[in-house]
Amino acid sequence: MPGSLIAILEFALLALTSVFFLVDPFAVIPMFLVMTADSPQAERRHMARRSAWTCAIVLCAFALAGSLIFKLFGITLPAFKIAGGIILMQIGVDMLQAKQSGQRSTPEETKEGTAKEDASIIPLGMPMLAGPGAISTVMVLVGESHTLWEHGIVYAAIIVSSLAAYLILAGADRVRRYLGETGIRILMRLMGLLLVALAVQFVANGLIDFGLLKAPTMH
Repeated sequence: MPGSLIAILEFALLALTSVFFLVDPFAVIPMFLVMTADSPQAERRHMARRSAWTCAIVLCAFALAGSLIFKLFGITLPAFKIAGGIILMQIGVDMLQAKQSGQRSTPEETKEGTAKEDASIIPLGMPMLAGPGAISTVMVLVGESHTLWEHGIVYAAIIVSSLAAYLILAGADRVRRYLGETGIRILMRLMGLLLVALAVQFVANGLIDFGLLKAPTMH
């Protein structure tokens, strides 16, 4: 097994939590229920499946094309870490206030999705599940991956998060009844707190890479 087991577990935990918290299917439940209000349960499951597939394909595509995009536009990984950190900070602050982030979707996009017969790909799959925050995070994670197992963990985190999104949205009625509005808001705030911490770490890592900040020493 390459690397130490602790390093693998730490990176796997970082990748899985950051991707899942940014996909955040719990926050999508209210919009999903509104957009599928007139659909039978079988159709809801079908839309949840298509949304999850869209999320997985979009995030995997950006993870694969990340280095090419950086080279094409002359963007360095440290600069993207800082930009991604700023985006995550905005999303995290909104989640701490238990409100839907404008980075995920706008009221106009939600209204358009409600009017569409099939909103599973746009806007549910993208940008509600695979939004700017999730896209920038997977690109940074892949950019920081230097071994095959690290790349594998990032793609595994995308697949697991997309599968969880499908299960949660397919059972959106039950999840909402079980957690209630208060439970969903509490989850959003907890995820928001962790996202803010992750955002600060992204920005700090970018500044360290630029040599503008000294890396903390471990005691």
